[in-house]
Amino acid sequence: MSTGTGWMAMRSYSRDRLKGNRLKPGTARRVAGYARPYSGLFAAFLTLSLSTSALVVATPLLLGRIVDDGVIPGNRGVVVGLALVVAALAVVDALVSLGSRWTSARIGESLIYDLRTQVFTHVLAQPIGFFTRAQTGALVTRLNSDVIGAQQAFTSVLGSTVSNLVSVAFILVAMATTSWQLTVLALLLTPVFLVPARFMGRRLAGLQRESMGLNAELGTRMTERFNVAGALLVKLFGRPEAETAEYAVRAGRVRDIGVTITLNRTFFLSGLTFVAALATAVVYGVGGLQAIDGTLTVGSLLALAALLGRLYGPLTALSNVRVDIMTALVSFERVFEVLDLEPLVREVESPRDIPTGPVSVEFDDVTFGYPGADEVSLASLEQGGPAGDRAGGEPVLRGVTFRVEPGQLVALVGPSGAGKTTITSLVARLYDPTSGTVRVGGVDLREASFSSLHDVVGMVTQEAHLFHDTIRANLEYARPGVGETEIRAALDAAQVGGLVEALPQGLDTIVGDRGHRLSGGEKQRIAIARLLLKSPGLVVLDEATAHLDSESEAAVQRALDTALAGRTAMVIAHRLSTVRGADAILVVDDGRIVEHGTHAELLEQGGLYADLHATQFAPGAS
Repeated sequence: MSTGTGWMAMRSYSRDRLKGNRLKPGTARRVAGYARPYSGLFAAFLTLSLSTSALVVATPLLLGRIVDDGVIPGNRGVVVGLALVVAALAVVDALVSLGSRWTSARIGESLIYDLRTQVFTHVLAQPIGFFTRAQTGALVTRLNSDVIGAQQAFTSVLGSTVSNLVSVAFILVAMATTSWQLTVLALLLTPVFLVPARFMGRRLAGLQRESMGLNAELGTRMTERFNVAGALLVKLFGRPEAETAEYAVRAGRVRDIGVTITLNRTFFLSGLTFVAALATAVVYGVGGLQAIDGTLTVGSLLALAALLGRLYGPLTALSNVRVDIMTALVSFERVFEVLDLEPLVREVESPRDIPTGPVSVEFDDVTFGYPGADEVSLASLEQGGPAGDRAGGEPVLRGVTFRVEPGQLVALVGPSGAGKTTITSLVARLYDPTSGTVRVGGVDLREASFSSLHDVVGMVTQEAHLFHDTIRANLEYARPGVGETEIRAALDAAQVGGLVEALPQGLDTIVGDRGHRLSGGEKQRIAIARLLLKSPGLVVLDEATAHLDSESEAAVQRALDTALAGRTAMVIAHRLSTVRGADAILVVDDGRIVEHGTHAELLEQGGLYADLHATQFAPGAS
C-alpha cells in the first residue's frame, strides 16, 4: 500500500470514528460506584480542600489589612505582625496542600489498583475464543494505557476539581463581602468561560477516543511484528519497507491528532487568560476610581485584585475540567467495555470436586458449535472482518457419545477439521457443549470446580508454549514451590535432563520469546516435564509430536510413555504408527464418531481408519 493511498484510507477511517464520539449513558455513575469504598478518604480530602481554600482567601484579605491598617497609618507593629501571620499561613497552606494531594492520590491509586486487578482477572476468565479473535496489542493497550488514563482522572482531575470548586465559592464570598459591585462586574464575563468549554469538551473527547484506538492498532502491529514468528515472516517475505510505510501512516495520524488536541487546548486557555486579564483591568480601573473618590479603601482594592487573580485560576481550571473529565471517562468507558463482556464458561456457586487419580471421561450426546464473535469478543478489539463473522457457525460436533475408562489410552484420529481438537477442548472445559454432557470422573464439567479440573486434566499441544523466563520458572508454573530434586527428576523422565545440565546457566537459562531459543523437540520435552510435575490423572495430547523430526519424535515419545503411565490418556495423532497400542481408537469424521475399536479391529472393518492407514503406509508415502 502506498503512503498516499494509506493516508486517504486513514482520513476516511478517522471520519468514521468521529461519528460516534458520545459517551455511553451511565459511565460517570459507574465510576462513582468504584469510588464509593473510599468515602472515608474522600471526606478527609474534602476537609483538607476546605482548609486550603480558606487559606487562599485569608492571605489577600490580610494583605489588604496590612495596607489599610499598617502601611497608610504608618503602624509598624501591624505591618510586622500581619506579615508574620501571612508567612505562618503559607507554611500551614503548604502542609495542608501536601495532605490534600496525598489523599487524592491514595484514592486514585487505590481505585485503579482495584480496577486493574479486576480487569486482569476478568480477561483471564474469558474463553479461548476471546483470545483467538482479539488483537493482543489492542487488548494490552486497553488494559494498560486506558487504565493509566483513568488513573490520571482520580489523581489529578479529582483533586483539582474539588479544591477549585471550594476555592471559587470561598473567593466569591470574600469578594462580595469586600465590594459586591466589583464582584458582579467581574462575574459578567463568566459566560465567556462556559460556552467554549461545552463545545471543546465534546470535540476533544472524540479526538482522544480516536487517538486511543489508533494507539491500540500501533500496539497490535508492534506485538505481531516484534515476536520471533512475526519478525521471521517479515524478513522472509522481504516487506520491511512496506511495514514501515504502513506504520508511518498510522503513527502520522496519531501525531496529527496530538497536534490538533494541543492547538485546541492552547486556543481555549489563551482565550480564558485574556478574559481574566480583561476582568483584572476592569477591577483596577473602576476600583481605582472608587478608591480616589473614597468609597473603597486602597487595601480593599488590592485585596479584590488579589482575590480576582486567585478566582480566575480555579475558574479557568474548572472551565477546562469538562475536557479533562470527558477524556478520563473515555478511558473508563473503554475499560468498562471489557468488564461488561461476560465469560461463557463460569463456575457454579457450589461446585463439585473431580476425584483425583486416573479418571473416566464420558461424552453423552454432545453437540457443539463455536460461539460467534458477539458472544466471546469485542468488535473494537478486532480489526475488520465480515459482518456475518459476528454470528456463530455450524455445529462442529454432532451427537458425540463415547466413554473412556480410568487408566485407558484412547486415540482420536481422523481427517483435519473433523473435530478432534474440539473434543479435547471440551474435556479441558475451554468451552461448554451446546447440548449434551461431558463428564470427567463422573462429574458434569458444568458443575465441577475449576481448581479440581485444573488439577486433574493436563494437556500438551503441538505448539508447546513457554514464557519468556527461565526453565525453572516455566516448570514451577505447574507446581509453585516445587523442589529442585523433583524438577530434575521430571526433566530426566522427560528425556531432557542432560540437555538442561549442559546449558551454561542450567535451570536458570532464559528460554526466549515463546521458547524460541530451544528446538521444537526440546520445548516439547520441557512441556512434558511440566506436565509430570503437575501429575494429572487425565492427560490430553494434541498432536504432541506432529512437527518433530524422527530423532526428536523418538525422544518425545519415550517421555510420553513415562507421562502416560498409570493415567487416563486421550491422544490426537495424525501419524497412526503412534497409536497402534491404544486401548481404543475413536475415528472422528465431520463431527461424529464414525468408528470405534482397536487398531486390529478397525483395520479388519475396512472403513475410514483402514483407508487412512493404507494412505500413510502405502509405498512411497511420507
